[in-house]
Amino acid sequence: MIDLLITARKKAGMTQVELGRRISQRQTFVSKFETGERRLDFAEFILICEAIGVDPVTLIPAKGQLHKDD
Repeated sequence: MIDLLITARKKAGMTQVELGRRISQRQTFVSKFETGERRLDFAEFILICEAIGVDPVTLIPAKGQLHKDD
């Protein structure tokens, strides 16, 4: 799901700095959740989706898609 957030941010032409500003956080906050160093809670996820301009529902995996087959 984070990979999809990163892709959406980049597709929107938004830097980590700009996203941080839009959600009243620093760039390091964005970097940490994008690299997996920090987890997002649901409210943060929704806020970030809104800042990027993406529907959160489109980023939530459907049932059965949570685990990748190796």
